Amino acid sequence: MIEQVSTTDAPGAVGPYSQAIKVGDLLFVSGQLPIDPATGEFNSANAVEQAEQCLRNLQAIAKAAGSDLSKTVKTTVLLTDLGDFNEVNRVYASFFSAPYPARACYEVKALPKGAKVEIEAVISLI
Repeated sequence: MIEQVSTTDAPGAVGPYSQAIKVGDLLFVSGQLPIDPATGEFNSANAVEQAEQCLRNLQAIAKAAGSDLSKTVKTTVLLTDLGDFNEVNRVYASFFSAPYPARACYEVKALPKGAKVEIEAVISLI
């Protein structure tokens, strides 16, 4: 069974997709941009602050699904500049603890709305 998950504590989708989808014991969270749900705008032009907002958005969606970031299985981090990797990694590490989720990180040419960071996740619901 496929179930949509959404919350007003994270920004709404900027296209034809869901914030997250529950399938079995897993939550697939769409890539989160650094949009502050209270304002509908980016929280900052700084990549580190953008990463922090992306992670807060993931946290809110996990909570809405009855889970939390400690149950994250896998993330994908997209950066428009891998030069930001070390700084973004520090803020990322502040949201997770061992055992850390599996992760991929890619530099991409561009992200929606001109973001510098986007983060998606797969989170366990058990």
